[in-house]
Order: sequence, then C-alpha cells, then structure tokens
Amino acid sequence: MIRAIIFDMDGLMIDSERVTFESYQEVLKDMNLTMDRTFYVSLLGRTKEGIAKQFYDAYGHDFPFDQVITKCHEVMAKRFEQEGVPLKPGLLHLLSYLKKEHHYKTIVATSSTRDRVDKILKQAHITDYFDDSICGDEVTKGKPNPEVFLKSCEKLGVKSDEAYVLEDSESGIMAAYSANIKVICVPDMKYPEAQYASKCYKIVETLDDAIDILER
Repeated sequence: MIRAIIFDMDGLMIDSERVTFESYQEVLKDMNLTMDRTFYVSLLGRTKEGIAKQFYDAYGHDFPFDQVITKCHEVMAKRFEQEGVPLKPGLLHLLSYLKKEHHYKTIVATSSTRDRVDKILKQAHITDYFDDSICGDEVTKGKPNPEVFLKSCEKLGVKSDEAYVLEDSESGIMAAYSANIKVICVPDMKYPEAQYASKCYKIVETLDDAIDILER
C-alpha cells in the first residue's frame, strides 16, 4: 500500500529548467556568448563537476564558471520575486488530492540548498502541503546516489515499498531505482533515455496523471 509521495522540486514541481535556461542566456549575452537549447539539455542531470566540464569544453578553460552560476541564480531569484514561482501543470491539483482529500505523507527531496527550498516553497504558497523536506546540504551524496530518498522514507516513517518518487531527471530516476522505490517520471525538457526509462514504474505527461496511477 502506498502511503507516501516523495517530490523532487526543480523541473518537477517548479518550471525552473526553462527559467534556468533563459537566465543562462541572459548572463552569457552580457559576455558576448550564446547558449542553445541542445547545449542546455546536455547539462541536465549532471553533477556540478560535469556541468563545469561542459562549459570549459564549450567556452574555454578560462571561463568564469562559478561566477556565471552565481549570477544565473541571482537572475532566477529576481524573476521568481518579480513574476512569481512558475508551477508545473497539475501540481496544485495533485497536492490537494494527496493532502486534503487522501492524507498521504509528502516530502520534498531535492539537491537544492535549504534556504533556496524554503524560500521557493513559501513564494509558491505550497509549504503547507508537505510534511517535511530534505535538501542537498543535508546529505553526504547527491543524486544519483539514493541517500536523499532513503532518508525521505526514514523521515516519514515508511518503507521503500510504501512510497512513490516523482521525478523528472535521469539522475533522480537512478536514485529512486537504487533506493528500491518506484519512480513516476514526469519529463521536463529532456525525455529519459532508454536505459533510464526502463527503470521507471511509469512515465507520464503531467503531474495530474499521477492521480490516475494512485487510483488504480
């Protein structure tokens, strides 16, 4: 019996991948550089070290990677403050179904830092839909390591076979699979490659579709 739902944040609940891409483009434009969608998609699911290598290979080894990442986050934060946090289709309906109607346990499990997670959930007015959260600065190994999902189950007091993970990224799929938790993938800007798709319990178009899976 499924008792808990574990949510990734960026790209799953928040339409942040699109905003991140556009923020990179804005920052790089000021440096007389460009980034296309294909290059950005190649970054998804990689570690910070892997992303840095992609940048150095594309823009040269003197590329100010850390400065660009910091500036990109500043641009994103400013957009969220000015325009609001862009939620993915079906999120509010699913959260209402889970918490208000059926009282599932829910938790956010993300690689983002605690201060960013708390701020975004508050800005999006969805904090109260979650029983807890685990962030990237609270685990020793990030996705695709299963630690964040195993700790999520521990915090909620459920077994791995009593939870679903909702993810959009290949690294998140692998983390859930390694934790022996069924993962429902809602692809964002990149559909999972075959080796990752095969490890999903289901792949759906929107978060609304997760309700149909729960009701079967």
